[in-house]
Amino acid sequence: MDLPENVKLNSNTQMVEKMREVMQKNGGYCPCRLQHTPENICICEEFRRQIADPEFSGYCHCQLYYKEK
Repeated sequence: MDLPENVKLNSNTQMVEKMREVMQKNGGYCPCRLQHTPENICICEEFRRQIADPEFSGYCHCQLYYKEK
């Protein structure tokens, strides 16, 4: 998925590296979600809805991405 200009990776590069390692090992699923369902593949469905919401500003559930208004 191509990210919109207002969505950025967390500025904590160590955390981003760790999250990517975990996701690589678990098939791309959000490390914070217990169920391995299509909705939980990063970028998860919850954050895709938040990206689409023009009023939302903040981090995704696992804090890997941040969306600005």
